Amino acid sequence: MHLPVFLDDPRRLLSSSAAASASARTLARLHALLIVSSSATHTLISSLAAAYARAGDLAAAESTLTATAASSSIAAWNAIIAAHSRRGSPASALRVFRALPPAARPDSTTFTLALSACARLGDLRGGESVRDRAFDAGYKDDVFVCSSLLHLYARWGAMGDAVKVFDRMPRRDRVTWSTMVAGFVSAGQPLDAIQMYRRMREDGVKGDEVVMIGVIQACTAARNVRMGASVHGHLLRHGMRMDVVTATSLVDMYAKNGLLDVACRVFGLMVHRNDVSWSAMISGFAQNGQSDEALRLFRNMQASGIQPDSGALVSALLACSNIGFLKLGRSVHGFIVRRFDFNCILGTAAIDMYSKCGSLASAQMLFNMISDRDLILWNAMIACCGAHGRGQDALTLFQEMNETGMRPDHATFASLLSALSHSGLVEEGKLWFGCMVNHFKITPAEKHYVCLVDLLARSGLVEEASDLLTSMKAEPTVAIWVALLSGCLNNKKLELGESIADNILELQPDDVGVLALVSNLYAATKKWDKVRQVRKLMKDSGSKKMPGCSSIEIRGTRHAFLMEDQSHPQREEIVSKVAKLDLEMRKMGYIPRTEFVYHDLEEEVKEQQLSYHSEKLAIAFGLLNTGPGTRLVIIKNLRVCGDCHDAIKYISKIADREIVVRDAKRFHHFKDGVCSCRDYW
Repeated sequence: MHLPVFLDDPRRLLSSSAAASASARTLARLHALLIVSSSATHTLISSLAAAYARAGDLAAAESTLTATAASSSIAAWNAIIAAHSRRGSPASALRVFRALPPAARPDSTTFTLALSACARLGDLRGGESVRDRAFDAGYKDDVFVCSSLLHLYARWGAMGDAVKVFDRMPRRDRVTWSTMVAGFVSAGQPLDAIQMYRRMREDGVKGDEVVMIGVIQACTAARNVRMGASVHGHLLRHGMRMDVVTATSLVDMYAKNGLLDVACRVFGLMVHRNDVSWSAMISGFAQNGQSDEALRLFRNMQASGIQPDSGALVSALLACSNIGFLKLGRSVHGFIVRRFDFNCILGTAAIDMYSKCGSLASAQMLFNMISDRDLILWNAMIACCGAHGRGQDALTLFQEMNETGMRPDHATFASLLSALSHSGLVEEGKLWFGCMVNHFKITPAEKHYVCLVDLLARSGLVEEASDLLTSMKAEPTVAIWVALLSGCLNNKKLELGESIADNILELQPDDVGVLALVSNLYAATKKWDKVRQVRKLMKDSGSKKMPGCSSIEIRGTRHAFLMEDQSHPQREEIVSKVAKLDLEMRKMGYIPRTEFVYHDLEEEVKEQQLSYHSEKLAIAFGLLNTGPGTRLVIIKNLRVCGDCHDAIKYISKIADREIVVRDAKRFHHFKDGVCSCRDYW
């Protein structure tokens, strides 16, 4: 039997089968005609198989090839592999590649498709097997094979191998350079990404928007805002397209480097903003301590009709954590539960929010509800217990985590040691510090030494803490010396403290809080000349001691107070309440601890200053504006002084209230005249 006249021309048949509109049914009829007419040539069969692949009938395509001698046609096999890739089935593409008959010799396209499939699967070992076959077949210097291999390595962080491929490539285009820049950024090597960009410029290749986005992201990670601004200028000077991805990358770069005003200007000029753009801006404010502005942006984002992504929600929870805004934090948590899968990242942020807003019970309840816990979640819960002075609970959690088979890391031990330090569990702290080093083989970092020194010094073992510093292999840092100095100040070991203060000054710290602590130590020893010297250092450096600020949330509204604040509309009532409380406390035996006023003033003036510390104003306001028995939660930006700590114990008994105070280091739960820290803080 012969083909009909209109299909008797092989070229016409090839054209019919190759038509984009050819359906699988049409191709099946053509296939049947070829078989019954005995006119099927290798060329026609391979063309038909490729057409089946383009039409999406991959089973027919494979069976057509494997059933005939046309199976040697690598072009047809390439069409099948490409069709699997287009379908989003890289595993099937690799299966076909690995099952190629011996007669079908892979070419550049075959190896390129196979390497791309490996890249999508993250199969580095499989990719190297494809690479070996390609090199053996003579494609070692093929630009397409090398580019696909480079993409595989860069995408999955094997940058050492990527560099080897890149350096021997005979020709590099803009895509190749972009792949290397993006690969280094993804691998957490931003400095190498920037250096690769510089090499690209030296090679005479001009960057496009894709390359520039990678460079901006590298500048963000490397904290190189100067170069990031230079890239921004390059984009503007050359009139390059400032699409939403590029502009968002710039917003993120400026915000993460603290240049929030510049980030706001770029954000304000954006014609189109997506959820990532808003998230970058919200995150920038939250991470730079401007929580109120972060939350304002979060509300604006929702008002604009854009639903927040997980990044924006985490930042909103962080902002609520920073300022202790429990009501809004609960609202964000509810939003997450209604619209998202509650994963470990969101869970960690919510647990941290509840804890820092004073509701450890809510944090524990949420932790218990999350069954699939990662190490970061465990670390967060251990840290929460520690911040609330629940060191034994933190240790119990740590042991539960060990029983699951999860291995603790350096952050786990930092959280555990901090928890033991806040609770004064000296023997346990020394035991687990040794266990960290000897059993888990974790080399102590600065944060671990700070915790152990703080634990010893705060417990009065300042000499033992000092001996620990001398046994360190590296020189103690400012943070470690400060932990020891704080212990000396609290335990009146003023002679040793003075020598430590001298050591700290030799290291020339620029942190105003550190200088303030040194100044306080000198004030405690009545060395007023040295006090003036340190304060001159603070003044000369432009540093100012941060004023104490305390806030309280009443019926969903936050109220903030500064020391001797005159601005609050209830000022007179608050002052009157403070005075009344002062009288009642004195009747119960309270004596103002004027040693916590580190100024050379008259005793009466010192007592007056103590009366108007911000936390006392916030508590007085809370007592005036809530009903009997209402729990008060105060958020303070600095440490609670010893006088306020004593006073709040008395106030909790007088008012018959639980008063929770979060200071810069930990929580204090006051009730019935007792603090949860047991005066160990």
